[in-house]
Amino acid sequence: MKFPRALLFDIGNTRLKWGLAENGKIRRTGSINHERLREQGFAALTTRLPAKVDAVLASNVAGQTFATRLSGVISLHCDCDMHFARSAASGFGVTNSYRQARRLGVDRWAAMIGVHAQIRKAVCIVDAGTAVTIDALDKSGQHLGGQILPGVRLMTDALTRDTSDLPAVKRAPPQSHGALPGFVNSTGSAIYTGSMAAVCGAIEKAVHSMRSAGYRPALVLTGGDASRILPLLNAPAEHRPNLVLEGLAIMIEGKP
Repeated sequence: MKFPRALLFDIGNTRLKWGLAENGKIRRTGSINHERLREQGFAALTTRLPAKVDAVLASNVAGQTFATRLSGVISLHCDCDMHFARSAASGFGVTNSYRQARRLGVDRWAAMIGVHAQIRKAVCIVDAGTAVTIDALDKSGQHLGGQILPGVRLMTDALTRDTSDLPAVKRAPPQSHGALPGFVNSTGSAIYTGSMAAVCGAIEKAVHSMRSAGYRPALVLTGGDASRILPLLNAPAEHRPNLVLEGLAIMIEGKP
């Protein structure tokens, strides 16, 4: 079977990730923050991208304005139309639980397709980015529903914005541990640690809920904060940093 040489984009609220799919595999990947694109323009992206591809497909949750601007640039760079994936009621072995299928975030849809193609059992899928999404999938590919909560950065920013005396936390501060595990003795560390604990608690509760319902789910993490969350979880988990791209690769190849 001949696979298309495809350029794939996972466009989030904070960064854009790209990958090149060749012969059914993701061969090259890269990423760039929206802030850098605003400062330096799209040339900061296109100089890193291959130009000779058969197709371009994107998962976009960054809004229509950005999608329109990027589409024009990429179509010129690659000399082919850029297409945008859409969530559907069913496809590629996965069944959407939303009554209005298109309302499910396309990144979540692509991630479920990517997982189900390789893990034919119940799965709890976590995408830890600007927002954290948690989705439950049974072994037949039926979506059982999901959760959405603020990501770590949104939580820390909200405390800074809506309180008068708490400092801004731009990145993970040095951990100054207190007398108890998980407790710290500086305000910046306390904000960061508490936000991470909130996300970890939501993930572990979701896994517990699936187990209570009789499932034995695998736990799969993707997204920009996944590598920082993984060591803090009290459950074994798999890190799949390219999960959305893997789902897009399946979609563009047209596998059943």
